[in-house]
Amino acid sequence: MTMQDLKRRKLDHVSSDVDEDASFASFGGSDEHEIDQDIDGEENDIIEDGNMRDGAADLDDVDEDENEQTDTVPGTLDEDPAGGLKLKQNRTDSAKTRHATLDAGGSAYVAGAFKSNVFKLQVDELLGQIRPRRGKREEVAEQALHALRKTLDSVAAREPQSVEASEQQLLKDSAVRVPFPDPRPPKDAKYKLMFAKPQGANVVGGYALKTSVRSKETVSIDMIVTMPSSGFQEKDYLNHRYFYRRAYYIACVAASLKAEYSSEYDVHFADLHDDHLKSIIVVTPRSPLSGQDAVKTAPRWRIHIIPSVGADTFPAEKLSPAKNCVRPAGDTKATPTPFYNSSLRSDMLMPSYLKLLNRAANDCDGFRDACLLGGTWLRQRGFGGRISAGGFGNFEWAALMALLLQGGGPSGKPILSEGYSSYQLFKATLQVLAMKDLAKSALVIGAGEATPVGDGLPMLWDAARAHNVLYKVTPWAYRQLRQDARTSLAMLGDQLYDGFDATFIMRTDSPLLRYDSTVHIPVSALLAESDGYQKLYNVLKRGLGDRARLVSIKSPSASSWQLGSPRANSDGITLIGLVVNPETVNRTVDHGPPAESKTEAAAFRKFWGEKAELRRFKDGSITESLVWTTGEQTVLEQIVRFLLGRHLSPDAEQQASFVGHGLSRLLRQGVSMVAFQPLMEAYKQLENDIRGLEGMPLSVRQIMPADSQLRYSSILPPLDVPGRQYRRPANTVIQFEGSTRWPDDVVAIQRTKIAFLLKLSSLLQEANTAVTARVGLENQDDDALNQGYLDITYDSGAAFRMRIHHDREQTLLERQLKDKTTASSLKESTARALAIYKRDYHKITAHTQAVARLCSRHPALSGTTRLLKKWFSSHLLGNHIAEEVIELMAARTFVQSWPWQTPSSVQTGFLRTLHWLARWDWRAEPLIVDLSGTGELKPAEVQGIKTRFEAWRKLDPSLNRIVMFAASNLDHDGTTWTDGRPQRVIAGRMTALAKAACAEVEEQLSALEPAGLFVSPLEDYDFVLHLDPSLSGSKKRRSGANGTTFKNLELAAQDDDSMVGFDAAQLFFQELETMYGSSVLFFSGGSERPAIAGLWSPQTAPRAWKMNLAYSTIPQKVRAKEEEENVRAEVNKQSILAEIARLGGGLVERIDVRS
Repeated sequence: MTMQDLKRRKLDHVSSDVDEDASFASFGGSDEHEIDQDIDGEENDIIEDGNMRDGAADLDDVDEDENEQTDTVPGTLDEDPAGGLKLKQNRTDSAKTRHATLDAGGSAYVAGAFKSNVFKLQVDELLGQIRPRRGKREEVAEQALHALRKTLDSVAAREPQSVEASEQQLLKDSAVRVPFPDPRPPKDAKYKLMFAKPQGANVVGGYALKTSVRSKETVSIDMIVTMPSSGFQEKDYLNHRYFYRRAYYIACVAASLKAEYSSEYDVHFADLHDDHLKSIIVVTPRSPLSGQDAVKTAPRWRIHIIPSVGADTFPAEKLSPAKNCVRPAGDTKATPTPFYNSSLRSDMLMPSYLKLLNRAANDCDGFRDACLLGGTWLRQRGFGGRISAGGFGNFEWAALMALLLQGGGPSGKPILSEGYSSYQLFKATLQVLAMKDLAKSALVIGAGEATPVGDGLPMLWDAARAHNVLYKVTPWAYRQLRQDARTSLAMLGDQLYDGFDATFIMRTDSPLLRYDSTVHIPVSALLAESDGYQKLYNVLKRGLGDRARLVSIKSPSASSWQLGSPRANSDGITLIGLVVNPETVNRTVDHGPPAESKTEAAAFRKFWGEKAELRRFKDGSITESLVWTTGEQTVLEQIVRFLLGRHLSPDAEQQASFVGHGLSRLLRQGVSMVAFQPLMEAYKQLENDIRGLEGMPLSVRQIMPADSQLRYSSILPPLDVPGRQYRRPANTVIQFEGSTRWPDDVVAIQRTKIAFLLKLSSLLQEANTAVTARVGLENQDDDALNQGYLDITYDSGAAFRMRIHHDREQTLLERQLKDKTTASSLKESTARALAIYKRDYHKITAHTQAVARLCSRHPALSGTTRLLKKWFSSHLLGNHIAEEVIELMAARTFVQSWPWQTPSSVQTGFLRTLHWLARWDWRAEPLIVDLSGTGELKPAEVQGIKTRFEAWRKLDPSLNRIVMFAASNLDHDGTTWTDGRPQRVIAGRMTALAKAACAEVEEQLSALEPAGLFVSPLEDYDFVLHLDPSLSGSKKRRSGANGTTFKNLELAAQDDDSMVGFDAAQLFFQELETMYGSSVLFFSGGSERPAIAGLWSPQTAPRAWKMNLAYSTIPQKVRAKEEEENVRAEVNKQSILAEIARLGGGLVERIDVRS
């Protein structure tokens, strides 16, 4: 990467409108990657530590990673001489010295840590942008924090009362409703609730430790309030009693704050990390009333008041994950309650983890920056401390690193070293997440043993504190987390790919880009069970089996509520994301256990109900089976709907909406490669027929495919396409064995080729009566180019167009180019002939074979490529961008799929390609694709391609000739398919359309109308020719479309072998470009949109009158001020359009001209 590229990618600094010292980072450039933060985020963002925010990467969801205990450190509040607050932190002199040493040398950064110096500079720049700093906004927040602390110190105690009396008095005196968790405490509870002054209040979290990413909108500060142990009884850890007392305590605190600051602050309740057992207080600046300072409606800071309790309040062994602490009356088989136990235990361990993280930050200089990198990585992938965001956020990341600095390795040794740089810590932590499956085997830090509780729940057991750090992490989120970690590690290890943007900048959690299929279900339609999502996950995972590689569930976040209101009910949409296995997802018959296995068969029938049936198969086996149909609903949708209706609720089945196959239905005859098999079999037959001929002058060396139909990537399937006028032949290339009898002149070689084709034609028709062969001529205006081809048609409908490749041509053309006596005009035509020769006989055949292999390896690539070509054609760009370039764009998504896994569906592949197109800066970045898919393209070759690209940019800085640079492992030149086309205006429109499509996808999600992505307005063009759809292949033919009026005559016309490859609309378009290409830029929709649009060239602007202009003009008199009358030449638009209409005849239905 050049220094100019690095400067262009520099992370721009965007200042806060409050103060320059409180500015925020913005990753400038792509709007599609900048998702605004929710200004109402305070209703959704409750954090335990004030932590990882999205300001660094212009990311949204200020509710996820902010809500974590991340990087927490004990912070005491002291008066600042200036009247503010000072957060005291202790840092040893040795740590300061060590930090200075690292900063001076930087050896830990460079020694094996980064794959390039540019990558290191990018990481350094990122850290400089996302590190927090203090400004006016922070000063105001700390003043509010100091005032709240004073109020907490002076809160009056409340005498013990019964549950009902305590709740009623608080509601009557202060209009504050106690946020009891569900189930509510019984009215006849024998214990009483009381309130006493807090033992202490401390600032905690990323704000104090400086591990929270600088926020673009709101700064969050967390303060823990320690409840006195005297308010709890020995058995309060049972049956929610602790959480009832905690709820009453926080309600009393809220009542005091409301009475003191009702005119200054907004005070409301919210759930901590979506944990309905634990409520907290959220304090924000009071929103201005209507008409009062309406500009600043969003709070600039937010304070979370979180109750905690002493570590010795309840015995640790009573709260181990294997214990049961919720014991309904009469239930003798109570199961363990790991989440309940760990949730209570986490309240007891806040100070302990604060000390752990503070010690790690002091002992390891890279710890803080590693927290920033890890938090950014998590945020970009949609992970956060909230349960709805997976439960793995900043605190979990920081605690994992801190514990790995203490142990976890063989013999209890640390896995991470204190000498690691921040990037090394980040990457090593990713390796731990990727390599260790904590759902199967717990990672124990310290002395002791632990076993995961099951159901796919991970366990990071902190033996010193007897706590599972990952108790909030859901099993589906953990699987997604591990997959993302593996993908990121592979991406960072890819020497051909700069993984910085994909690791830290790109937002990768868009459902339609991340998953192959998504299911959207209203929360109200799901069963109201405490473990409803776990049940949903287990049912889908078992029912889909090997059809789904990953099942993910995204539930809506819990919202905040007013102090006097009851807790808000869960509402919104639950999203189910599925990553499918393309080899098994469409299987129509599932084999269950054999009939002899009574237990397994009974469990199978119980799970599947009436859908299960006993069947005998051809091999004689009798097994339980499931049979699915093929029709409007895909097999995947049928299975999911059946599982929802049987195991959850009928409403869930009826209200579920699926997104995943709408785009696939836009392709004629579907996305399967089965439609190409008849032509592929015919091609093999052709090869056998030709090799079996006797009497050929030379033996055949090889026959090679050279057409999109033979690489599974043509928009229309090869055969039996409704609406196609005539059969389109598939291009092939034949090469004979060498001989000295070939002439030593390029022109004579072309004539000899025609003689070979005539001989081949007669031999083929003599040997096979089902074959018709006709010789055709081409390139009559240039003798150096190929002059003839052979159309071969089978009775089955397959048609091929064969050309002869003779390698002597290249030698003769190169010799002529090197000849200094050759005229410059002849050299130009020779260079053009040589480029066409290499393209038609070397590049395209190798390209066809490579793409065909990739399509066989990745079943979704064929449909993705065809859909992408349809997109270009539907937007009238297909004639400007070579189909080989489009194929390279689609292939890149599969062979270089970062930051995701390889797409498993056509929709995912297509949308990810559009996403890349929207971000691709074709001015500064070449398109380089390794079509081998196995790493044949080496770093040295990539560097050579980039050097060639930079040379072209220096040679042609205005991009008049080479706009896009598209290279592959087979074509290092990069200009084979892009020399002279597209123009800059075309490339710019491609980018604009891709950005608009991505914005539509992000906005609509489940309501996305797939066909809408393929429609763009025609008002942008100067004129539009609307063609007869029946003649352009866009629709099924009307009777008499080709001049006949009877069906038998129409069929006979279609079977006319002399009309193979005839396309009236395409020939008309080529004629227009030949005649008017210098004055009009034409756009064609091909077979997808029956229209040809045009823009008048800037060269046709009014100019001084002169003769022999390249286009039709009319003279216009113009009188300048105080000057004589002049005559200007203006393009005769009306005349040109009339000529076009006459030339098109019945093909042109009408012409629309923009006024």
